[in-house]
Amino acid sequence: MPSVDDLNLTTLSQRYQTGELDPYQVLEDVLTRIDRYPQTAIWIERFSSQEVRSQLDDALRRKAAGITQPLLGIPFAIKDNIDMAGHRTTAACPAFGYVAQKSATVVQRLCDAGAIAVGKTNLDQFATGLVGTRSPYGVVKNPFDARYISGGSSSGSAVAVAAGLVSFALATDTAGSGRVPAALNNIVGLKPSCGLISTAGAVPACKSLDCIAVLALTCEDARTVMQIAQSPDSADPYSRAATDFSAVSAFSQSRFRFGIPAESELSFFGNSEMAAIYRAAIERMRALGGNAVEIDYRPFAQAAALLYGGPWVAERYLVARDLMENQPDALLPIIRSILGGAANITATETFEAIYKLQSFRQLAKAEWAKMDLLILPTTGTTYTIAEVEAEPVSLNSNLGYYTNFVNLLDLCAVAVPGGFQSNGLPAGVSLIAPAGSDQSLLNIADALHRSLKVGTGVGKNPIPQSRRPIMSTTQKPAKLAVVGAHLSGMPLNHQLTDIGAVLVRKAKTAPCYRLFALPGTVPPKPGLIRVSDQAGVAIELEVWEMSLEAFGGFVAAIPSPLGIGTVLLYDGEAVQSFLCESYAVEGARDISKFGGWRAFLKGA
Repeated sequence: MPSVDDLNLTTLSQRYQTGELDPYQVLEDVLTRIDRYPQTAIWIERFSSQEVRSQLDDALRRKAAGITQPLLGIPFAIKDNIDMAGHRTTAACPAFGYVAQKSATVVQRLCDAGAIAVGKTNLDQFATGLVGTRSPYGVVKNPFDARYISGGSSSGSAVAVAAGLVSFALATDTAGSGRVPAALNNIVGLKPSCGLISTAGAVPACKSLDCIAVLALTCEDARTVMQIAQSPDSADPYSRAATDFSAVSAFSQSRFRFGIPAESELSFFGNSEMAAIYRAAIERMRALGGNAVEIDYRPFAQAAALLYGGPWVAERYLVARDLMENQPDALLPIIRSILGGAANITATETFEAIYKLQSFRQLAKAEWAKMDLLILPTTGTTYTIAEVEAEPVSLNSNLGYYTNFVNLLDLCAVAVPGGFQSNGLPAGVSLIAPAGSDQSLLNIADALHRSLKVGTGVGKNPIPQSRRPIMSTTQKPAKLAVVGAHLSGMPLNHQLTDIGAVLVRKAKTAPCYRLFALPGTVPPKPGLIRVSDQAGVAIELEVWEMSLEAFGGFVAAIPSPLGIGTVLLYDGEAVQSFLCESYAVEGARDISKFGGWRAFLKGA
């Protein structure tokens, strides 16, 4: 079999499609790598060759039945606080462990897409920690230098990806657990908007703040996994659909404002090399078309301090309450100490903290008016395992200085590799934006990662050429207005995001158009027709921006009776938009009274 030096899912999928690689052989090779890898502490459970082959057998049967599976044969790992049917979930606490009767929603969606789970990974116990040393299953060491921490709590998942043992891994992220280990292992950590990926079937840390995170080699891989995994889920009370973020303004990949804290608000805890890596990333952001804006970081830092200094510790206590009250020795001393603080938190203090958080949100909102996204170091420094064991609380807190506020303030984030220190250890930077900005954020994070030329994982493998055309900083982007199945959250929206298009704004047409529900279209689509000013209404639409290359390819694939023409917007701007040939609406239902396709679907 040809060598599989790089498991990034983009390249692996392409090699499967060409027949260059056989998925059975690749998976056997993956299991052999796992067996031979010296760090056994990465795993809490490794799946047998028989089970892995059985998963692939099932996926190939679905393929034979005509079912599309975009992750067919792609190996992945599952953090062991996320359920997979028939396997124990321990949250790194053996006494807590149970055999899951059904898979977590996110695991099921990925397996249905053809991904192959190869094992459950180690973590800081009950996902409480950013160090990767807080587990009875062993310390997960940094693959670049075993004297150093790998970061937590998703330590096993991060090292499995960085070491080339899987293509991607599932993690959880409440305080930075999907971003800190990404930074310390030269990989990408995507913390999506809260609720975008269901947490049903994941052991809670702070249920109101928890996120499923994706650890991957590239931003494009992380995006692919996110798009497959995301889905509204009635089993998760905090679940949100992509359409719930429809009011969020997208920002352009070719021109954007990025926030940086004042120098006095930055802290690198004595690590001048990480400071230099961060500043170099800022310069790369400028080169990509960004305009740097200094912001007040205080409300973000003050919100971060609430996570462990406020009542959210009581949420962490809930999941381990039975053990804390009846079998406290089942927990590690450091976890016992952290959770034990919850017993003295009063309802009054809880409301006081909620009020404080709301005030920080308002202050942060004023800063967001100045910027589209925020760039921060993912961590200000890193530590040896010995240093963390000597000072487990304060050094863990230092690692969360730039991450703890993100879920409290309802933001999304992408951690990308930033460069290497002289001792060979990686450092990372994070891009952060308001919830619902995931796609725009990934576009810029991908461009930044590529431009820094630091590669991926331990092998520092080059990032494969993107399938999404990237807009240059000098090229004027093309705009396209969409009115139906390509709207955000609609069935064909992926055709825009797949080519790197970003949502610019929501708008309405001038009042000289009518909208019709086209019969027999799959998925259902509307047709927009220009009429006289007296006979028309204003129709809601979205304006998307993309490279000229992407626009040309997109337009060429549009089927009749739809086409692209110039549409006049309510504010007088003229943009290219979907229009329909008039013959196609003869006898079609006129839905203009709804004012738009989304309103029609809700009210039809």
